[in-house]
Amino acid sequence: MPKTIIHCDIALAGGGLSAGLIALALARRHPNMDVRLVESGEKLGGNHVWSFFDSDVAPADRWIVEPLICHRWPGYDIHFPKFSRTLGAAYNSIDSDRLDAVVRAHLPADHILRGDVASVSDTALTLADGRVLRARLVIDARGPGDLSHLSCGWQKFLGQALHVPGGHGLTRPIVKDATVDQIDGYRFVYCLPFDAETVFVEDTYYSTTPDIDAPALRARIAAYAQSRGWANVQARREETGVLPVIMGGNFDGYWASTGDGVAKAGLRAGLCQPVTGYSLPDAVKLASMIAADPQISRAALIRHARLCWKARSYYRMLDKMLFRAALPNRRYQVLERFYALSEGLIGRFYAGQSTLWDKARLLIGKPPVPIGRAIRAILEK
Repeated sequence: MPKTIIHCDIALAGGGLSAGLIALALARRHPNMDVRLVESGEKLGGNHVWSFFDSDVAPADRWIVEPLICHRWPGYDIHFPKFSRTLGAAYNSIDSDRLDAVVRAHLPADHILRGDVASVSDTALTLADGRVLRARLVIDARGPGDLSHLSCGWQKFLGQALHVPGGHGLTRPIVKDATVDQIDGYRFVYCLPFDAETVFVEDTYYSTTPDIDAPALRARIAAYAQSRGWANVQARREETGVLPVIMGGNFDGYWASTGDGVAKAGLRAGLCQPVTGYSLPDAVKLASMIAADPQISRAALIRHARLCWKARSYYRMLDKMLFRAALPNRRYQVLERFYALSEGLIGRFYAGQSTLWDKARLLIGKPPVPIGRAIRAILEK
């Protein structure tokens, strides 16, 4: 039986956040460009909630994410054993249902292909059923490569959308509630009030292992809800995730693990904020870059990923201090100190745009970890 060969301008392997944003940006700025996206699941984006601060996205790139925002709040709260604080940075959330709907509204239905990717090259994408997409540019965005090439801690979580009859009483997100028991490293609870009776509650850990004990985390979310006085709570939706917190490693080996000469996006390209593991700011920036130059080359995308890796060595150093210098049940003290700093510094940190003064400010003063352990952590290979 002859192969089905589809010719297009750009082919995207994977239908997650990064590929979805690239497809959306190209469809809006270049509606005549033939962009194809291949996803193995029924829905683009899977089952996720992505959140970001206004300062994470450049004003010039806001047009990419604005149609996707489901919820927006003018500020957020944090809670630590020594203090609580309300910060005025606007916070936004996107969910996978909205991503799926908006991308499908902009791309022709036959440009979104359902199937498993068998192989990827710089100009061809082959599906397991034999269909072949030939393109000027192929971008692989199918999630992480071989993380064994990198030195990682893990940010792992289980989140549930809870229905709270009579209301939960929250008016702003709680981005960090670290007053909870410190189990399996630095632990905090994260709350997003979607409406008066719906709150998304996520139990999150900065851990040395990626394993998730789902029953235990569900029980801890139930206990947290009870501690806030929420009665007759029902879980309507659940998601889990594990993000790498990158301390270092061999970037060239990581890149080559999924094909040395292939353009990549998202975590497959190593594009994330090393401390938070979040990829949305990078995904928006990359989508904007491609939309501004739809003839962009594979070499330019590879160069962009390498430059981002090189520029983030400072954040990887902080990860070493967090995971190797701080005792697991004392890791929260590093973040407790961080959240006492200025709002501007905090915002630039999340966006991966810390100034030289920001970087110095994070290290000067009384450190939350012993100096000797910190130095050994930084020097350790």
